[in-house]
Order: sequence, then C-alpha cells, then structure tokens
Amino acid sequence: MSSCLPSFISDLDSGVQNQFWTKMLSPSTALLVAVFLSFFTLVESAGSTAEYRRVCTVRPCRDGSDDAPAVLRAFEECGNHGRVEFLNETYHIESIMNISGLNDVEIDLKGTLLWGTNITYWLNNSMPMGYQNQSTAWILGGDRISFQGHGYGTINGNGQVWYDFIKGASNYPRRPHAITVYGTTNSVFEGLRFVQSQMWTMTVIHSSNVLLQDIYVSSISNSSTSTVNTDGCDTIYANNITFHRWEVHNGDDGISPKANSTNILVTNSTFIGGAGLALGSIGQYKGVFETIENFTARDCVFINTTHAAYLKTWTGEQVGYPPNGGGGGIGYIKNVLLSAFTLSKVRQFPMSITQCINFAGAAGNCSSSLFAISNFSFLDIKGTVQQEPIVSLQCSAVAPCVNTTVEDVSGLELVNGTRMRQYDCDNALGTVGFNCTGHTCGMASGDGTC
Repeated sequence: MSSCLPSFISDLDSGVQNQFWTKMLSPSTALLVAVFLSFFTLVESAGSTAEYRRVCTVRPCRDGSDDAPAVLRAFEECGNHGRVEFLNETYHIESIMNISGLNDVEIDLKGTLLWGTNITYWLNNSMPMGYQNQSTAWILGGDRISFQGHGYGTINGNGQVWYDFIKGASNYPRRPHAITVYGTTNSVFEGLRFVQSQMWTMTVIHSSNVLLQDIYVSSISNSSTSTVNTDGCDTIYANNITFHRWEVHNGDDGISPKANSTNILVTNSTFIGGAGLALGSIGQYKGVFETIENFTARDCVFINTTHAAYLKTWTGEQVGYPPNGGGGGIGYIKNVLLSAFTLSKVRQFPMSITQCINFAGAAGNCSSSLFAISNFSFLDIKGTVQQEPIVSLQCSAVAPCVNTTVEDVSGLELVNGTRMRQYDCDNALGTVGFNCTGHTCGMASGDGTC
C-alpha cells in the first residue's frame, strides 16, 4: 500500500517565487506568456527574497490499482506554491478527481494517466460541470497553474470502450469529459497529449487568462462505431483563452466556444477528420441570454474536416430539452475573424452558418431564431474542397446575419480542380466581397450540413 502514496520533498533548491515560469517554458514560450499575462512576475527582481517550493512526486501503484487517491493527496500537500511531479510511468485512474483551489502550482507530467474502463462507475460518479447535462472525470482549477507535459505527457481516456458502448448516441448522459479546467485564472497548459478521450477532451469553464499550447488530441475509433462528441476543447463562461499550436484528430468539433465565451484566440493549429472549428451551439435555453464575442482564428490547417468553421444556433422555438433538444435562447455572436486558412479535401462548404441546429427529433422553425450574428469575416482562404458552396449562410428571418465579409478566397478550388464560385444565403444583410448566388438547403442539422 505504501508504494501508492506520494513521496514528499520539501528541500527543493532555493529559488525565486514564480521561477517555474522561466524554468519550465522555452524562451519563446516564456515571451509569449509574458505578453499574454503581462502582470506576472517571470524573473526575480533585485533584492527579492528567495523561497522554497515543496515537491510531491507521485509514484504509481505496482499492482495496477487506483492511483487517484495518491494524486489527490499530492495536490493536498503541494497545491499551494508547490510542485506535483508524475514520473515517466503509467498511473491508473479508477475514480473521479476534483482538484480545485490550487495556487501557484507546477504540474509536471512525464508519464501517462490512464483512465479506467468501469463504465458503471463513471456513469454513477462523473461530476456535473454545470452546463447541459455534461459531466467530467477530472476537475482541475486554481490560479497560476503551470501544467507541463513536455510533448509526451499523456492523458489516456480509454475512450474506445465508450465509443462502443454509446453506439453513436449524442450527448449520452453522464458520459464523462476527460478534463474540466474549472475556475482557473492566469495559467498555462503546455505540451500535453490527450488520446482516446471518453467524450469532450477538455472543457474550459468559468475561467480567464489561460494559455493552452502545443496540445495534441487524438480520439479515433478502431471499430465501426463513431467518435461523436469527442470535441477537442469547449469554452463556456470563459474570457481571454488562447489556443496555440493544437493538433486535433477526432470525430466532432475541434475547438468550440460556447455560452459566454469572449476574447478567444486560435492560432497555428491543425484539425484532421472532425467537424472543424465550431462556434456554438448556442441559444439552446429558452429566454436565456448568451454571447460569443471577439473570436479570432488564423493560420490554421483543415484536413478532411466537415468545414473549416461553422456557427450554429438553435431556433427561436423550444422543441424538447437539452442536451439534444431546446431552443428559444437569446443573445448574439459578433466580431468573428477567420483568416489565413489552408484546406485539404474539406468535405462540405468551408464556412457555414446555421440557425436551425438539431440533434434529435423535429426542429423548430428554421427562420425563427432570435440569436443575432454580426461582423463576421472569412479572409485569405485557400485549398481544396469536395463540394460547393464557399459559404452557406442559413440565417434567421427574425434576426438576419449582418455584415458578413468574404474576401481573398480565389485560392479555393474543388478537388477536381474547378474554381469555387457559389455563395448560398438566406437572410444575410450587408454582405461584403461577394454576392449571394443561391439559397441554402434550409434544413435542420447538427453540423451545418445539408
């Protein structure tokens, strides 16, 4: 039993408070963090007092039993101005972990956290995260967290058992997310690998000023069952979140800002085989005001995705209840800039707006959404696509899309070499850089397709 407990080292080499920001990050990353979190003290100021940082090294159980209790104890001991280290070994996580209230903590992951496959346990114990009916296997939160994976530290959700179990069912109740970054501020997550996530890989909720970079996500089924709902990351009630150098292989949305996501930036990232970037869905809760504002994505690559990007709102009529039904929400999406995208064999239209989202049963009136979409730009796009149109704007008659700009897309062509020319629109006002050439299919869908 003692082999399962964390070992504690309290005599770490003397150093300045916060020096882990410069020790753990590369010089270029440290500079980016300095700009991103300008109020952080990244180097020792003259005359400051050196401090010690307590270290808890978690050692895995040799018999393969649950390592979660040891992980929890390590954070209890070293969760305040400390450091938690995982060796380059496999840790079996067989129970939920709620690790909240951290303060000025380094997390160093060189091994693999491997989640257990007891579906009954996870369905009975996964923790609600306060949105839809979504739940999670791991809550991690606090201020000034530096989570370093060195490019090989891995979180393995053992997701294949979930893909086979749910058999393509959307938003299966209590199916857990891999990790929920909850109530987190002024933090950096870097060099982590997520493989075979149980459902959504990561959720960033009630958080601000978070940098997530050099993250690898791969959730791919090795059977005939789909990997529905294996989003790379979703943001909810989140502000100033930066995604830099992500690579996502999955079967659903790559990165998806949802309710009350503001100032979200995605740069230099690659998305393979999923749906692409997704704004929403949003407007699902009747009478509830939500927003997505100031979303920028640039210098991204999309390979065999459904779209490069799409926006999805619910109709103005409530039909059913969340997570697979709903509608009647109010609010807006505005100030969206998508630029410098390279596409390779994208399966459907590169950019889509649908205000008639639906996952199960009948949808509401596709022209009834009260959710307003404005100031949307799609610029400097090149590559190959499997079908027209360049954009599909299925906007509400009640709240039309306003100020949509599409420019510098002459580098787009169909896979047969034909230049793309079609723009499908309904209820789009103030278009810039293009003229609508036809109407959308006008159908309800879950992913902005026809």
